[in-house]
Amino acid sequence: MSDEFDVVVVGAGPAGENVADRAVRGGLTAAIVERRLAGGECSYWACIPSKALLRPVELAAEVARVPGLTLGPIDTAAVLARRDEAVSHLDDSGQVEWIRSVPVEFVRGHGRLDGPGRVAVSAEDGSVRTLTARHAVVLATGSDALIPPIHGLAEARPWTSHEVTAARRVPERLAVLGGGVVACEMAQAMHGLGARETTVLARGGLLGRMEPFAGELVAASFAEAGITVREGVQVTKVERPRPGGPVTLHLSEGPPVEADELLVATGRRPATGDLGLESVGLEAGRSVEVDDSMRATGVSDGRLYAVGDVNGRALLTHMGKYQARLCGDVIAARAKGEPDDLPGLRDVADGYGAPQVVFTDPQVCAVGRTESQARREGFDVRVVEYDLGRVSGAYLQGDGYRGMAKAVVDERRRVLLGVTFVGPAVGELLHAATIAVTAEVTLDRLWHAVPSFPTVSEIWLRLLETYGL
Repeated sequence: MSDEFDVVVVGAGPAGENVADRAVRGGLTAAIVERRLAGGECSYWACIPSKALLRPVELAAEVARVPGLTLGPIDTAAVLARRDEAVSHLDDSGQVEWIRSVPVEFVRGHGRLDGPGRVAVSAEDGSVRTLTARHAVVLATGSDALIPPIHGLAEARPWTSHEVTAARRVPERLAVLGGGVVACEMAQAMHGLGARETTVLARGGLLGRMEPFAGELVAASFAEAGITVREGVQVTKVERPRPGGPVTLHLSEGPPVEADELLVATGRRPATGDLGLESVGLEAGRSVEVDDSMRATGVSDGRLYAVGDVNGRALLTHMGKYQARLCGDVIAARAKGEPDDLPGLRDVADGYGAPQVVFTDPQVCAVGRTESQARREGFDVRVVEYDLGRVSGAYLQGDGYRGMAKAVVDERRRVLLGVTFVGPAVGELLHAATIAVTAEVTLDRLWHAVPSFPTVSEIWLRLLETYGL
């Protein structure tokens, strides 16, 4: 068994798998190291299971809006069973088989950098195998949930995204600390699947990194569903006297919150704490800074790359996969002495603003810059907003359809800097916006992209008319 490869990838999540696949397509040999499950966070504890839990809740809300349709209670046990199928019952044998078919050598164990071009892999039996990379080592270890330093919080053994997406039961009372995507999605999923009391403690409000109306509309939906949102409060102390028992959260103001489970969704940090970064002159526990070819900066031999959450550019699976594809291609090009500066070999998309969908009801999706970001960056900004409920196609979606669309325009160039949609099922509108933003399609040209009637996509026409075209 050879210990030398052209490329060694540490982390077999979606980003790591894509790097290895593209490198092999480019004619190189590759090995991939993973200490947990091949397929990574997204496949087992994030994107896939969370959407499996959210879809029945979303569909129930959609059915409730259409007169003439009725839907009985959600069968929570059936939903959890389908979630288990979606994550392959936490069995990665099929994923490992695919990796080997590429072909990429799969190495199970904890990989750590051991100097330039070397990765030491510690197996469960205590043995260590050192892999050497001729051309590149790629870090794709993702990120871990961040537990803030609140008195008693860590000792209370709270849920993170791992535990909530893998839950075997739905708690009667759930407290959620945080107001971001994971907090909003999982609060709604657990409440829709049977949590009697759900309380979201969001110090800075809901979805604070998006346009303000996004959080406001989601908060209104939460209120209608019976989810309590407490904004502007901080958790000062957490008490859980008995493991697995009730948990009490003391707040900076107002009465404490009691719950059966506590979900902490306050952000993530790069999984670089035990990765051996110091052996190549980098600081452990921090993001690995990269250039637009995903090559790590500040590493003299030029063989270290980082893709996905670990480089801190955009903590989204699809962006990690995008970075991975161009990274694998650029490594292959450099190894073969071919041009490495072609347009497809550089990360451009992150500079425009990554597309993202929040799978709540209503859905929230956005790409590019928010209005506040664009103004901070000095653009000559004009904003156009339109009520999605006034679009003809919205009526067909049922009664009580509510939503909003916002476009941020660079007046000098007459192109879109950012677009945000909030409303039922608006995620399917996002790719059109992504193309318009990243391709910098002028508004005059967009005027000739005619939306079909009667669909919600007619919002594009209404936005342009409101702008004045």
